[in-house]
Amino acid sequence: MAATIEICESNGAGETINHDVANLNFGSTDASELVAATYPITAGNNSFEKWVRFHVTAMGGVTSVDNLRVWRTGALGANATLKTNARTSAYDGAQVYAEPSATDRSATYDYTQDMPSSEPATANVGIGGALAGALTDVGYSDYLLMQIQTTASAVAGATITLNFEHDEVA
Repeated sequence: MAATIEICESNGAGETINHDVANLNFGSTDASELVAATYPITAGNNSFEKWVRFHVTAMGGVTSVDNLRVWRTGALGANATLKTNARTSAYDGAQVYAEPSATDRSATYDYTQDMPSSEPATANVGIGGALAGALTDVGYSDYLLMQIQTTASAVAGATITLNFEHDEVA
């Protein structure tokens, strides 16, 4: 058997956790599974932050889930970057949830890295404040923070796919 894992997005001032989200579209509002065309990111502005976690809902006979990895495929338009706290070294530990914002708070919440464009060889999302952490029962990873940042010359219309991977120990 395999562990059951979902991706959850947190939104709002009091943290509403949206379970098993089908899309993580970025936009100009704080909402889960938003329609990007309804809430476009205008050139020179940022998307609202995404506060996302891996959530193990059942162990399914495995003893641990670890080595959490995220990366993007596809290219952002010119003059846009996807900033994240996902990294394979110099991890700043678990962040405490804050209401998502369109303001650049990357220095405060350590999402200063560009999202990798290929699968990392090792974990880049933490568990319990460490990249070497493991979930041995149901629970959540650390927050994965992301924000699209654009310049006034940004080009609209890019589509990327976020990829999520993990390892299981039987």
